[in-house]
Amino acid sequence: MRSKKALRNMLSSLALQFVSMVCGLILPRLLIRTFGSSVNGMVASITQFLGYIVLFEAGVGGVVRAALYKPLADSDMPRISSILRASDRFFRRVAWIFVGYAAAVACIYPFIVRGDGFAYLFTLSLVVIIAVSTFFQYYFGMSRQVLLQADQKRYVTSDLQIVTILLNTALCVVLIRLHASIHVVKLGTAAVYALRPLLLRWIVRRQYAPDAHAAPDASAIAQRWDGFGHHTAYFLHTNTDVFVLTLFSAWSRAVQIADVSVYTVYYSVVAGIEKIVSAFSSGIEAAFGNMIAREETETLRRNFCVYEFFSFTLVTVLFTCAGILLQPFIAVYTRGVTDAQYLRPMFGVLLAAAEAVYCIRIPYNNVTLAAGHYRQTRNGAFLEAGINVVLSVALVIPLGLSGVALATLVAMTVRTVQYALYLSRHILRRPFAVFLGRCAVNLAACGLSVLSCVLLPRPEIADYLRWALYAVPVFLICGVWTLLLNSLFYREDLRNLWTVFRHSIQKRRIRS
Repeated sequence: MRSKKALRNMLSSLALQFVSMVCGLILPRLLIRTFGSSVNGMVASITQFLGYIVLFEAGVGGVVRAALYKPLADSDMPRISSILRASDRFFRRVAWIFVGYAAAVACIYPFIVRGDGFAYLFTLSLVVIIAVSTFFQYYFGMSRQVLLQADQKRYVTSDLQIVTILLNTALCVVLIRLHASIHVVKLGTAAVYALRPLLLRWIVRRQYAPDAHAAPDASAIAQRWDGFGHHTAYFLHTNTDVFVLTLFSAWSRAVQIADVSVYTVYYSVVAGIEKIVSAFSSGIEAAFGNMIAREETETLRRNFCVYEFFSFTLVTVLFTCAGILLQPFIAVYTRGVTDAQYLRPMFGVLLAAAEAVYCIRIPYNNVTLAAGHYRQTRNGAFLEAGINVVLSVALVIPLGLSGVALATLVAMTVRTVQYALYLSRHILRRPFAVFLGRCAVNLAACGLSVLSCVLLPRPEIADYLRWALYAVPVFLICGVWTLLLNSLFYREDLRNLWTVFRHSIQKRRIRS
């Protein structure tokens, strides 16, 4: 049953990430061409500033998920209802805090970007519109989303996201074609995304029928301050760069608000790849949480080795390709756009490397948090956050976009090593050299792939078709080198991965 749910979660998440990546490339391009890089940069910046409300979550989502694994494994509905009530109460408080925070941003943010020629009311009203869907998410949907994820039903939330993303993209395209203002376009987005938490609430009520009058179980969120460190680190991973670029666009001539648009275009590509990697991990944390709850130690260790092997191989292939193909793709994507310099090769490589390191740590992060070890690993999270902020501020003026990307890369590397070290010593109880060995093998595969692709004749890339034709041999070269070296050094992991895949296919055939 666990493998069936994990496979279904994985397929739904892959579909979600594909849709997100495609739509995430369509809309920014339309916004840049219609409203300009400065408006696109401002919209991205506002979204990031409003996203800082996640700090008030204090990591409760992950803590609640960990608390739900045991009662879900035991089908203890009264306990589930109590945890859900405590979670509801907490997230609704966050929703009302968000209202005050959004009001403050709406009043202050227009002064930050006034040097770029935006009227005060223009910016204030845009902040209010973008804030609407976030309020609905926290007030109605967050607890239900956590419950479904803990019960290995992430596919439900993924399918809903696919529908809302497609609907939002179609609506925005129509509104832009009708020459609607940016305010009307973002109002359409807010309306579409406000529907999803309402649907989640209805689905959970039908499938679980939780007791709405159960006494809230405050112990379920007792580790929230330990989870806060992990949550802060993730928050800074996704928000520090845009925050620093936005502030320095107001204080320094070395950075402009249009640089935020450049950053978001590059980040939308590498984040899309990161989401594809994450999709393969979808539901895995819940499956490992179930193993830990049932004390299936040997099963946990064996399955983690397979998961680790697959994750390293996938990350190496995808992000090596990204490092090679990102710049020619951006050149095609931004062809005809002249109000900002989008071709930044060093920035692209550093950003791809930072995101690759982040993806490498996903298996270690998932199992550590599935075990509920928030307190034991929180100091590493605070260290990562501090490194990211300090280095970003120190490097943004001398290095610009490359500076904030380099800061993220250093912070990601420190945190990934800390996770792998902790997991090796305290949960899997194996030598740390196993992790170092995998890093060495896959770095060698990356280096050999790059050297091979340098020798590959590179055609003049003027459109997406020529880019795709160039990408095919690059992908094959990276795939061959990575699979060759990993199968040479980790043959048993490859056999176990093939066994898991074959059994999953056989079970699907039997059911059909």
